[in-house]
Amino acid sequence: MALSWNEIKDRALRFTKEWEGESRERAEKDTFWNDFFNVFGISRRRLATFEEPVKKLNNAKGFIDLFWKGTLLVEHKSKGRSLDAAFEQATDYFHGIKEHELPKYVLVSDFENFRLYDLDEKTEHSFHLSDFHKNIKLFGFIAGYQKRSFKDEDEVNIAAAELMGKLHDQLEDSGYQGHDLEVYLVRLLFCLFADDTGIFEKDTFKEFIEVKTAEDGSNLGAMMAQLFQVLNTPREKRMSSLDEHLAAFPYVNGKLFEEFLMIPAFNSRMREILLLCSALNWGKISPAIFGSMFQSVMDPKERRNLGAHYTSEKNILKLIKPLFLDELWEEFHKIKGNKRQLQEFQMRLGKLKFLDPACGCGNFLIITYRELRLLELEVMKEIYKGQQAIGIQEILCVDVDQFYGIEYDEFPAKIAEVALWLMDHQMNLRVSEEFGLYYARLPLKKSAKIVHGNALQINWEDVVPKEELSFILGNPPFYGKQYQSKVQKEDMAKVFKGVDGAGVLDYVSAWYLKASALIVSSKIRVAFVSTNSISQGEQTGVLWGYLVKNFGVKINFAHQTFNWKNEAKGNAAVHVVIIGFSVLEQNQKKLFIYDNINGDPIEVRVKRINPYLVEGRDNFVQKRTKPLCDVPEMNYGSMPNDGGFLLFSENEKVDFLSKEPESEKFFRQFVMGEELINKIPRYCLWLESASPVELKGLIEVRSRVESVYQLRKSSTRAATNKLADYPMRFGEVRQPKTDYIALPRVSSVNRKFIPIDILRKEVIAGDKVYTISSSDRYLFGVVISTMHMAWMRVTSGRLKSDYSYSTQLTYNNFPWPKNPSDKNKALVEEKAQKVLDTRAKYPDSSLADLYDPLLMPPDLVKAHQELDRAVDQCYRPQPFTTEMARIEYLFELYEEYLTPLLGKGRKK
Repeated sequence: MALSWNEIKDRALRFTKEWEGESRERAEKDTFWNDFFNVFGISRRRLATFEEPVKKLNNAKGFIDLFWKGTLLVEHKSKGRSLDAAFEQATDYFHGIKEHELPKYVLVSDFENFRLYDLDEKTEHSFHLSDFHKNIKLFGFIAGYQKRSFKDEDEVNIAAAELMGKLHDQLEDSGYQGHDLEVYLVRLLFCLFADDTGIFEKDTFKEFIEVKTAEDGSNLGAMMAQLFQVLNTPREKRMSSLDEHLAAFPYVNGKLFEEFLMIPAFNSRMREILLLCSALNWGKISPAIFGSMFQSVMDPKERRNLGAHYTSEKNILKLIKPLFLDELWEEFHKIKGNKRQLQEFQMRLGKLKFLDPACGCGNFLIITYRELRLLELEVMKEIYKGQQAIGIQEILCVDVDQFYGIEYDEFPAKIAEVALWLMDHQMNLRVSEEFGLYYARLPLKKSAKIVHGNALQINWEDVVPKEELSFILGNPPFYGKQYQSKVQKEDMAKVFKGVDGAGVLDYVSAWYLKASALIVSSKIRVAFVSTNSISQGEQTGVLWGYLVKNFGVKINFAHQTFNWKNEAKGNAAVHVVIIGFSVLEQNQKKLFIYDNINGDPIEVRVKRINPYLVEGRDNFVQKRTKPLCDVPEMNYGSMPNDGGFLLFSENEKVDFLSKEPESEKFFRQFVMGEELINKIPRYCLWLESASPVELKGLIEVRSRVESVYQLRKSSTRAATNKLADYPMRFGEVRQPKTDYIALPRVSSVNRKFIPIDILRKEVIAGDKVYTISSSDRYLFGVVISTMHMAWMRVTSGRLKSDYSYSTQLTYNNFPWPKNPSDKNKALVEEKAQKVLDTRAKYPDSSLADLYDPLLMPPDLVKAHQELDRAVDQCYRPQPFTTEMARIEYLFELYEEYLTPLLGKGRKK
């Protein structure tokens, strides 16, 4: 067991007094370093050797003064000799050291001065012997203490997961697979971590493998089985004849080593990998990050992007801080000077209970636990300020049994349980360091309750009683309706039985409904990360309309759309929102707004948050077949349904006309969304007005028409079969009779404006384009304005991460300006024309070029700004300073338009 820092400090002072004035390198060096290790309660003989032979870079033979393989190399000099030269000499030895034995630290000394190099952190610390007691925490790696900085990504996590992946593959290839392999790896994870953090005496596990197992690995499986048995046996029940190396291990309990596993057959390569694993500094590994990486070793495909699948701590904090953590810290600061209130507060912290019903490897639970322990530590420092605590176990309240999870896969469920123990130990070391008393919870008596099962098919109250639960949180799976498996569709059908329109919902929405049903008549608060689709477009009205009406759900805080990603390479970002809700109304609500979805949010305090995640009442925009206001309808373009036989690229058109130039009169420019945005020339045969006489002699045209006929006739769809009667026509013809406004159905989320244009009536619009049968500049100006774009971003859906414009939700529900003056309308027309004229200055540029956020010409930016001011004045005289202000205003106006219609009983 590790010594307390108080004891280590006392020993350091005695060491300093004993060795003051010593100067002879050879005479007392060995005793000096034996005493140095003893300061930390460690026997040097167990860990390090003197005069280790090694080949230097020039192949000359050298001797390392003191060598602890994989951890520390010491070069010792006589008093007054150069420590720079000592360090240079130390690094010369690296050439002859095996990779897994390379040290993480180099320490040079001349009895009187010390210099410690941390090679991982690339830091250097120098101090005099008289200040040794002030610098003892630099040597926490000897004592079993490790400082941990919490980063989104750390190379040591990736290196560890890669090595575990190699060991996994070797074991699997040997025939050791399935449940036994998964549990075996989790046990190894615990042992490796324990070896570097004081749960085991330093390097006991590493030494056990090196000393007690054969180099060919032949007895490694058997020895590990015996070790697991020992770890599961209390000391008083162990055999007295037990090998001394095995007897040195503590009793762990926690049922981690209870189950009997098949004994794997190791070879020399597997043993080497395990030794490489043990050479890493597991004290620096984050249980939160490593858990997800560890899971990914089980899937070679996922392992290619190792580290891309964990949830960054920064993003987890975005959820837990507004859910509960900020509030707890505020309360702590208010009662800081009141010992009684602090003691009551600490006891309350120990009674909070958390459930993650889609916990994976436990990232959310682990970070939540860490943050709760850090807060408790501050409380304890205030309570026991200037006093000596009797025993750490008596003054701690927060423990892992306050945490509950549900996970579909068994392996991550096991990881989550063990990772919480690992985080518990790291936090115990933080408390030990603060109070100077070493503390480790061994044997393990409490554990998180992580249930292996389908969260949508089991009763959450069977996991944790509702009356005990405080918070529900997490990151449920994101699958959209088109990506759901058969089992997932069955889950959705069961959870949303009787809910109208539920077929459009993403899988994540099922967690919202189950949570909402559970928290009725309680103070439980919930927060989930979700794809932003549940707060946009059609899903919003279906899901939130039901939750609000049936359970009285109220949104307490929300992060508007941002990129959910970590810093790992190859990691695909997902556009998400975070929504915190309960059935209790809160006076002060927090809305986190992102000007840049990759940046940090601005926090705004608001009175209410609606399901579109803007300030406003709970209005739900439902599908509407006709526009809410008196404006022309928006329609789909024409759908060819021709198998491509009536469509041509520019080269195909040229080739066709070279064979049949008489057909040129029937060619029309054709645009889908991609062609409209990117200025791609495309054409179609438009035979609407062609007479039989004209077509009779056009053999190439007839051949194309014949192909359309055969395609439609052979279709398995009855509706397509009927279209075979009209093989010259597009499948659906909706071409405007006048010049028209054209809007692509899908557009990049990176653009501030959807690229909208006015096209001549001769240009045929395909079904990936929406059309308004008008070239009116006022209509065009409003539709392409920032006002309409703000409404679109809230009410339209998404196709992957792109905007998927909705006629029935966005255009038909858009609140147009109410009775704008002729003067204001004329100004919009003028500024809209200026936008078109400015675009015309760049004839070689596509709309994609013109509306690229980085390439948009300054004069076009200015033209849009003038147009926006003109459109804004049609709504109100005061300018809109933020997008949120626009959306709030539009929702109020929407409600104003809607109320009389609903009063008349008119259907939407």
